[in-house]
Amino acid sequence: MAEADLNMRTEHEASEQPIPETRTGGARRLRLLAMISVPLLIVAGGVTYWTMQQGKVSTDNAYLHQDKVSVSAEVAGPITDVFVKENQHVEAGQLLFRIDPQPFQLKIQQADAALASAQANVTALSHDTALSGADIAAAREDISFAEATFARQSALWDRGFTTKADYDAARHKVEQARASLRTAQAGQTEAQAKLASGAAVPGVNPQIAVAKAQRATAELDLRRTEVRAPASGVIAEADRLQKGQLAVTGLPLVTLVKSDASYVEANFKETDLKDMRVGQRAEIRLDAYPDAPLRGHVASIGAGTGSEFSVLPAQNATGNWVKVTQRVPVRVAIDSKSPRKLIAGLSAHITVFTNNKGH
Repeated sequence: MAEADLNMRTEHEASEQPIPETRTGGARRLRLLAMISVPLLIVAGGVTYWTMQQGKVSTDNAYLHQDKVSVSAEVAGPITDVFVKENQHVEAGQLLFRIDPQPFQLKIQQADAALASAQANVTALSHDTALSGADIAAAREDISFAEATFARQSALWDRGFTTKADYDAARHKVEQARASLRTAQAGQTEAQAKLASGAAVPGVNPQIAVAKAQRATAELDLRRTEVRAPASGVIAEADRLQKGQLAVTGLPLVTLVKSDASYVEANFKETDLKDMRVGQRAEIRLDAYPDAPLRGHVASIGAGTGSEFSVLPAQNATGNWVKVTQRVPVRVAIDSKSPRKLIAGLSAHITVFTNNKGH
């Protein structure tokens, strides 16, 4: 019993002994170090982040664009054949659809007939007697005979051996012969004029030139019945392209999205344009392909804010005007080849390196 009481007193005295100074001082130093280092790390991180953000501006108000061509018919007529479908890739010059060519083939036949008629007329004019000069020669011969007759009658009249009627008749014959000469000369001039060519088409008779132009027009219209792709790209909005549908001149029938002409239009805040310049490098991240960033550069900076070109521009001359940060469209050209298919309208995140660092 006495031994048990002794052990309890010993344990109690041991528990009441003070903790060594070295242990309490180390804990205080650790707490102090944590209180100092954590704010310092936060400040250092903030400074590092702020430093990293310097020299670049970014926006997620950006969208991928691709040039689009509305393909329409240049001649009117029903569509007889369709050779493409929605989302199909086509090459430049590939046949898209065909318009009924029969009416235009008939126009070529009409033009051929008109050309043949013009050639026949020219041939007939080239053999006109007025061009030969025979009428002129005959008229001159008549003049010579009439003048000789008039000279004899005049001599007889002076000696009183002819009548006044014969004298006047001889003189009238001379006037008639001279008039006939003038008529023959005018006929020759007219025939030559009909065979002449103008300065616009030298060496070609105008009748034949008109007929050839009509045939060329008919041939052009016939070629236009086959509508081909003006560039390489992807077919879109092909639902209007149906057999039997009447193609109207100038009315779009299908849209061609040019896949080789992609760019990004980013709407930057006006406060981000201070250091932005054309030619600065940019990084493009499409929301659809976030792990495939693309290289690019600033191609152009818009001439006005988005509100300036809106259908209903903002009217700020009011008493309740509130200043709103404006957005300016910036075109970013894509320099690298995308490993994935680019689709018009995709959302993008653009970072422009205004200090020309990055990438």
